[in-house]
Amino acid sequence: MNESGEHGKTPVFTHIENDRAQMVDISAKSEVTREAVASGRIYLRSETLRAIREGTAVKGNVLATARVAATLAVKDTPRLIPMCHPIPLGGITIDFEEGDGYIEATARVRSYGRTGVEMEALTGVSVALLTVWDMVKSAEKDENGQYPVTRMDAIRVVEKRKGV
Repeated sequence: MNESGEHGKTPVFTHIENDRAQMVDISAKSEVTREAVASGRIYLRSETLRAIREGTAVKGNVLATARVAATLAVKDTPRLIPMCHPIPLGGITIDFEEGDGYIEATARVRSYGRTGVEMEALTGVSVALLTVWDMVKSAEKDENGQYPVTRMDAIRVVEKRKGV
């Protein structure tokens, strides 16, 4: 299986031409409604999860802050990732769900344009999780200043749709 998940095909890297990075020309593509959903998890100590749930975290409302940070990150994606096109965003939804030892963040991004919004959704989820970490890092450190439980993982595109 190759990097694109297909068997027997050579991967095509559209952002590289003659060994040089380039922004793909999307001007000939038609404009259409696009949507991407991405998610990821941050694992935290049970005491930290309880503080987030009960609203007693030292730095304030963790998930509200992470939601705002994720929304700003989605809007800044082309500034952060060099080959991403600046695209008109139609909507951004950031949600959180607590699981067994973790919080899962989900970003849903909609646009009407010539290219997909999966990088925007991935950026939103990543920054949401990083913001949660930043908001609770003092509670997550052990006696040596390390993070034995805290980790982020499973950041992925859950769904990508075109023409919705």
